[in-house]
Amino acid sequence: MKFIDRNVSVAQAIIILAKNGVQVNEKEAKDILELLYLVAKTYSKSKEKKSSDLKEISNT
Repeated sequence: MKFIDRNVSVAQAIIILAKNGVQVNEKEAKDILELLYLVAKTYSKSKEKKSSDLKEISNT
């Protein structure tokens, strides 16, 4: 899955994780970022769906 707007680089992810005691290599950091972007995208879609569902209910 490719995301157009990636705000966190792999290097930044490695640094942030290291500051929190998690040692990862580049591939692991890339995989973690992929997962986080996927979760964020899924959450966003879920939030949009709930919003549209609420609008439909209020219009009835």
